[in-house]
Amino acid sequence: MHTMWKGSISFGLVNIPIKLHAATEDKDVKFRSLHKECHTPIKYEKICPVCEKELDIKEIVKGYEIAKGKFVIIDEKEIKELSGANEEKAVEIIDFIKMDEIDPIYYNRSYYMSPDGGTKAYGLLRKALMQSEKAGIAKIIIRSKEQLAVIRVFEGILLMETIHYPDEVRKAADVPNIPTADEVSKKEIDTAILLIDQLTTTFEPEKYHDEYRSQLLELIEAKKNGKEMIAVKQKEPAANMTELMAALQASIDKTKPKTAKQPARKKAATKKGVAK
Repeated sequence: MHTMWKGSISFGLVNIPIKLHAATEDKDVKFRSLHKECHTPIKYEKICPVCEKELDIKEIVKGYEIAKGKFVIIDEKEIKELSGANEEKAVEIIDFIKMDEIDPIYYNRSYYMSPDGGTKAYGLLRKALMQSEKAGIAKIIIRSKEQLAVIRVFEGILLMETIHYPDEVRKAADVPNIPTADEVSKKEIDTAILLIDQLTTTFEPEKYHDEYRSQLLELIEAKKNGKEMIAVKQKEPAANMTELMAALQASIDKTKPKTAKQPARKKAATKKGVAK
């Protein structure tokens, strides 16, 4: 597993050398832009639309837009000095909290943490987090950006999950067209809860798959081997239910567990019993 960052975890006077490994990966199917005539990949060219010329990397500077068309220019040297002053290769745990206190909206990306020496201290933090059922809130600088993170135990490994700062999460109150009151009857609520109960199961991540990506990879493989791609069977569209109760009842009927049919009694045996 590729090491993407090396440093240490610190809490109090404890220091644990660690390595970070991306715990997730992007499996999107990516395409290159090609010239239609000769299938040559198209290069990304930095061209100034005003001067109408291609620019060298030395002719490009960084600017922050303070108003439309107005920029503050920041020199690359200034950025390096600023990031260098803050970039300590350390994950500093500043607080310990319970995991259920963090809403999932804050989560960003996950990283496995492996010991880079100091296995005893690594094991100590892991055991302490498990027994206390707590997680550490930490700060870390990755690629010149200060990140807020949570450190917890996952399947016997220390896992770091970067989380958004509060000002990076948009306010729910700003979402438009949210109804202020629920105009539903008790019968509709009870029926909806019954449907939820019927669809409730144990979370098994292995049973969920990216169907679109699988179909896209099959199409690529078929084209690579010069084969015709079999048309994908389309799912039947849901019936257009105008009434909420009708839609709920239809959903319940569709998801209701099928019961085994009881074997029919033999008529002959019944007749024989009557004759007696």
